[in-house]
Amino acid sequence: MIFTETKLAGAFVIDLKKFEDDRGFFSRAWCQNEFEAHGIDFCPVQANLAYTAKKGTVRGMHYQVAPHAEAKLLRCIRGALYDVMVDLRAGSETFGQWFGVELTAENRQMVFVPEGFAHGYQALTDNAEAFYMVGTFYAPGAEQGFRWNDPTFGIEWPITDGLIISEKDQNWPDFAG
Repeated sequence: MIFTETKLAGAFVIDLKKFEDDRGFFSRAWCQNEFEAHGIDFCPVQANLAYTAKKGTVRGMHYQVAPHAEAKLLRCIRGALYDVMVDLRAGSETFGQWFGVELTAENRQMVFVPEGFAHGYQALTDNAEAFYMVGTFYAPGAEQGFRWNDPTFGIEWPITDGLIISEKDQNWPDFAG
């Protein structure tokens, strides 16, 4: 795997290191030793699939608070997504900053979203699907979020017309800090 740290401390875009021949390729999609070699302590406890039917759908921005804060390793396995993370770690040099990247089934890139980050994505195609592993079990009482268009962060979503957003995500308040 090829790890590229984003502008947000501790967050990575990960490319596959492919071993190719005339049959296709082989690549690791997860290796604890490689993560540890990059200073990432991540032990997945759950794997999830999220299917999004319509282009323009936004899911986010979500996070879980301590002691249930979760790290995520996410990739798009069908279609295309615009993945966004926001650093909410108090005292972090990148607190309040956001980073976005296009993940597609074709580019096979992944993102590592550390604990203490909010996360969300927008479907760039119909029938988009994400596969992600998390380092903590989902705890409904620990779930938090803020509005997808909270002016505090100024996230620039690629699709701005015809958005589909759940009632829950529309009703998150602005970030209170």
